[in-house]
Amino acid sequence: MAYGFVIMSYIDVLDIEEAEPTSAIKLHGPEGFAGMRKAGRLAAEVLDMLAPHVVPGVTTIELDRLAYDFVKARGAVPATIFYRGYSHSLCISVNHVVCHGIPGSRKLQAGDIANIDVTVVVDGWHGDTSRMFTVGDVGVKAKRLVDVTYECLMRGIAAAKPGATLGDVGHAIQSYAEAQRCSVVRDFCGHGLGRVFHDAPNVVHVGRPGRGVVLKPGMFFTIEPMINLGRADVKVLDDGWTAVTRDRSLSAQFEHSVGITEDGCEIFTASPTGLDRPPYF
Repeated sequence: MAYGFVIMSYIDVLDIEEAEPTSAIKLHGPEGFAGMRKAGRLAAEVLDMLAPHVVPGVTTIELDRLAYDFVKARGAVPATIFYRGYSHSLCISVNHVVCHGIPGSRKLQAGDIANIDVTVVVDGWHGDTSRMFTVGDVGVKAKRLVDVTYECLMRGIAAAKPGATLGDVGHAIQSYAEAQRCSVVRDFCGHGLGRVFHDAPNVVHVGRPGRGVVLKPGMFFTIEPMINLGRADVKVLDDGWTAVTRDRSLSAQFEHSVGITEDGCEIFTASPTGLDRPPYF
């Protein structure tokens, strides 16, 4: 789940024991990696399960209910329910919605693109991921935007390794997106996570090489670039959640939860069945 630049506390209304967010970046050991693998796998399995249901005519609230039932049946909980007043298991952001789209009665239509963002809590650990879904046949520009955004994510992940900086990660994303004549949203960023939903560090998706926080083994965070076909400017609607492009251009996003290892970066939320990018079937 994308988040802004101010780290906020996660109110524990679901009886989940969670550490407090702080400005200090936490370094995790083997127990943390094991916990994040379990949480990340379940989050990825939610999106795998939803893939055949993202079709013309389905409502976004139907997809939300499917996700809720799937997570609860596996003894876990959706992290977003009651988070700062939010009441759904997913964020579903369609077409020009950048992030935090609220599930409702809207029916998906052929040609739509939609980001589905899910965070689950398994044994106190948070697995946070999102993918783009294409609904029926989509236009060339929309498909290209989805492909560019996925490549931005993977370039950011490739840059995340011990001794590199968050500026290296942001630069890898920004330089590719802008070379493809797309823009990178600045208003929202990735974030640290683990036993805390949103924690330090902030992971901005633009940057300069060699600048910013130096990455160390044991750091956990999300990389979740939001890429627009038009300008980078966004606005939040009156519901207090839904962020849209100001110029109503299409927006896309992919997200993985990752951990810095001794020699690279581990993706916790990779699809167990290989459904990491559309087309899924």
